[in-house]
Amino acid sequence: MNVQQRVGPYTLIRKLGEGGMGVVHLAEDPAGRRVALKTMRPDLAGREEFRRRFGKETEAARRVARFCTAPVLDAGFDNGVAYLVTEFVEGPDLAAVVARAPLTGSNLEALAVGVATALAAIHEAGVVHRDLKPSNVLLSPVGPRVIDFGVAQLADAPGAMATIATSMGTPAYMSPEQARGEHVTPAGDIFSWGALVTYAGTGRPPFGTGGVPEVVYRVINHAPVLGGLDERIRPLVERALDKDPARRPTAQQLVDQLLGRTGVPVAAATQAVSETWTPVVEPPSPSPGRRRPWLPILAAVLAALVGAGVTLAAVRPWERPGAEPGTPAVAATIDALGSRLHVQIDSLVRQGTTARLQWTVKNVGTENAPLSGKLGASIFDGTVSRVNIVPPGVGKPLYPAFKGDACQCAPVPNAPFDGGAQLQLWAVFEGLPETAEHVDVNLGPLGAFKNVAVTEA
Repeated sequence: MNVQQRVGPYTLIRKLGEGGMGVVHLAEDPAGRRVALKTMRPDLAGREEFRRRFGKETEAARRVARFCTAPVLDAGFDNGVAYLVTEFVEGPDLAAVVARAPLTGSNLEALAVGVATALAAIHEAGVVHRDLKPSNVLLSPVGPRVIDFGVAQLADAPGAMATIATSMGTPAYMSPEQARGEHVTPAGDIFSWGALVTYAGTGRPPFGTGGVPEVVYRVINHAPVLGGLDERIRPLVERALDKDPARRPTAQQLVDQLLGRTGVPVAAATQAVSETWTPVVEPPSPSPGRRRPWLPILAAVLAALVGAGVTLAAVRPWERPGAEPGTPAVAATIDALGSRLHVQIDSLVRQGTTARLQWTVKNVGTENAPLSGKLGASIFDGTVSRVNIVPPGVGKPLYPAFKGDACQCAPVPNAPFDGGAQLQLWAVFEGLPETAEHVDVNLGPLGAFKNVAVTEA
């Protein structure tokens, strides 16, 4: 299709990709907003059964809440062309990222939570994804987004097992019941979640690669290969990959167990993902013969800032230095974690190259804003180990010191943090240059304080 060609009321801009179901374009709606528009294969749109089911299935997909998903915005037919419109997600897909390197640490955990959250929202709307795989997970600046839910079943045809497998791409993420051509339930998506998380964390699908028949055989008959997968996630992945659908957890149970509490709303889980996600920055592609050494540096700085979950306001008082050099802007009131918080640096005291930071957080809003799991290095970390300080002239931040496996920093109570609640936190840092008289303090989602004075013990 040519640039500027229209489908329905949408103007096509450029081709984004092509899959078994059709072609995806970047497009603009009549208001000029960018969307992703998928045109279905002509042979599908020509089937009477497809046309009958298209409206029903896409309407169900439109009921899916937008948490960790790219929501369906519109669908229709234009001169015999069936099309589906979703929110445009800026970012690479999981397959492209893992091809460079598997995910680790907080990003792997955030991916596991985010995809499980999306499945919870999808299943709550009565939809089954049926085609969860790396190319259907986009890594946006605020976390993973699941796309193409509930659409794969439109390609179904009686006795078309081989066609279904081919249209979905690799069968490595199918559940055994789907690989056998049986009825697929939400439990099938859970199996696919386990396979996808394994791939994200190891770079290999749990049932290997190869031709369709051999991979399908392994999915049905072999145990998954999970070597190298993060041990904190592995037990839950093993349960998700159970051959018996009845023994797999639900999507909500995945979210609850990953976040360590029960009944986590999908909105809260989505927020937890965005606060621990570090955006994936694709490598720059400078013109041949023209080097731009500042691009990787700029990309890394931007990723660090966004990944730290810094809440930016129109006026950023915590970034204003004091009247005199080394005088900190010691307090700020910000909107963060769903409420309004007053954050104050109480002290930063050094003894030699060791420093102790102490700060106070008070909820001056009206909403509950639990801090547990928001200030640690991962969603499983209940401390403030994510907090860091940056001395002048030092390229890397200093994070809280560890003794053995124990962070020399405050634990965060796993409890509500309602309006009026106050909490004092601390962290010890080692390796502070003896010449440093002030540092920048990054409290993650609680904000970044510039030019904080260092005092001697």
